[in-house]
Amino acid sequence: MVIERLRERVFAPGSQKQLDLLFNVRTAAEMVGRSEKALRDAESDGRLPEPAKDATTNRRNGYTLAEVNRMREVFGTLPHRAAEDPPLVMAVQNFKGGVGKSTLVVHLAQFLALRGYRVCVIDCDSQASTTAVFGLNPDVDVDEEEDTLYPFLQHGGPKSLHYALRATYWPGIALIPANLGLYDAEYEFAARMARDPTFILDRLREGVASIADQFDIILLDPPPALGMLSLSVLRAANALLIPAPPNNIDFASTAHFLKMMESTLAELARHGGAREYSFVKILTSKMNDQKSAHQAIKRMMDAVFPQDMMTAALKDSAEIDNATANLMTVYELTGPATRTETHKRCRAYLDAVGREVELLIRKTWPSHHRQLRKEGLL
Repeated sequence: MVIERLRERVFAPGSQKQLDLLFNVRTAAEMVGRSEKALRDAESDGRLPEPAKDATTNRRNGYTLAEVNRMREVFGTLPHRAAEDPPLVMAVQNFKGGVGKSTLVVHLAQFLALRGYRVCVIDCDSQASTTAVFGLNPDVDVDEEEDTLYPFLQHGGPKSLHYALRATYWPGIALIPANLGLYDAEYEFAARMARDPTFILDRLREGVASIADQFDIILLDPPPALGMLSLSVLRAANALLIPAPPNNIDFASTAHFLKMMESTLAELARHGGAREYSFVKILTSKMNDQKSAHQAIKRMMDAVFPQDMMTAALKDSAEIDNATANLMTVYELTGPATRTETHKRCRAYLDAVGREVELLIRKTWPSHHRQLRKEGLL
């Protein structure tokens, strides 16, 4: 009942989710990597359009993200990969539910879009939480026969995933949505596995390859279970990020997941060849620094997986919970709520995770290596 009421409010008939973020000239200049004067000069000489102004005060209204990206294009500061760089296809994967997987996907996608990257999010989970946060009602706005991965995964289906790509209200982010129809697909694929394992396992990888030239980063949000879709995601990805909360049950589950994944990948390699990953990292999620048990388990995680743990952690935050309750993210909040200390702390945690993931991604692109060395990061 609560979910239905929420959906009635968020997905009101005829409503369309919009991004209300506006950036002042100082923030825009920082995002573009140029001075405020350089931006104003470009507006004066016509390289950039004059900004919209308030009719009463004659003050600038602020810049949209699309306008900031236009500035980046003019000044040559868009961070896109070079054509010869491989697209980064990262699965945010854990076979256990409730670890913050979808929360991580949507916040990472929006962080990377704010940085100027071209991002595609593929929702492979029939629960469709990621689809809902991006403003689509999975029950109404998404047709499983036309809009999701489902038709592509069938024999004789479309030759590429272009049919399913949707622009979102976030400049720079495209989405392939999901709905409950993907749940039924699991059983169909399992039944066909014995007859044609290579097709089932590699079909998603082929689909990702069919659209990869349009994007810098593709994020895969798989279901929280060891099923055919999850196995397909493991085959399609070239990097893995594993969220794991610091409690005994989730830590044990993650350890089992890693062992299971190792044996699963070995078995998959027998059917379709080995799959290598640019990186596999574990991210501590839902971390509460005030809980001694969390601190103790985090130390244990760092000791057991010293090379695999990310330095940043996704902290447990009421700010994330409150935003999620309204099918939003922390990055799209505006107004007085963004001036609280709680919001600023939460934003700092999310930015730290985003920056670390961004660095891992950039290290996979040879064209970025020179700049990374210049920045002392490689």
